[in-house]
Amino acid sequence: QRPAQQQQRPAQRAVQPNPAPLPPGEQPPAAVIGIVDVPEVQRQSTAFNGVREEIEKRRAKLNDDLQKEQARWRDEQQALAAQRAGLSPEDLRTKERDLQDRVQDAQKIFRDRSRAIEQAAQGSLMEIEQALAVVIRQVASSRKVNLVLPRPLVIFNEPPFDLTPEVAVQLNKILKSVSVPAEDAPAPAANNNQRPAQNGNQGQQNRRN
Repeated sequence: QRPAQQQQRPAQRAVQPNPAPLPPGEQPPAAVIGIVDVPEVQRQSTAFNGVREEIEKRRAKLNDDLQKEQARWRDEQQALAAQRAGLSPEDLRTKERDLQDRVQDAQKIFRDRSRAIEQAAQGSLMEIEQALAVVIRQVASSRKVNLVLPRPLVIFNEPPFDLTPEVAVQLNKILKSVSVPAEDAPAPAANNNQRPAQNGNQGQQNRRN
């Protein structure tokens, strides 16, 4: 009988009286609306443009380094293919394994660099976003505005409702630039990649001797 009683409980809980109405609350003030075009503010922001240029420069450097490394991998693969006929199966497997390990290590380095660049960008943009929020509140308060809407939500407005020009000016006054965290020095992939090959060659010389 206990399972039957447990099955009836949810039905009993579902039947509840209507909640009592709340007492009258304070009526919100009349809306005084302002509009801010955030992308336009960003376009005029010296701090935002500085961060964007620095991040784009780091991404371009990362892509250039990656292309050079990929070309080096292709050259090593071609050189190994040319040596295939003169290598024993054991030596061939060793060289192939060394090359694969070096490629994987280098790929991890590039992934870490890419992740660090994106984290630096997010941190710097967050600083700008926080400053922008402060400026919007200051400008809105000076205009007696109590409701600020982003431009995409507004189909039409008269110019006096637009706070964008003043927000852009004030943001550049309080935040002229943002320092992007310095990027860690990239590991010398070329030198690191050569070490296993040199060690492998020394091992082969020792075996021959």
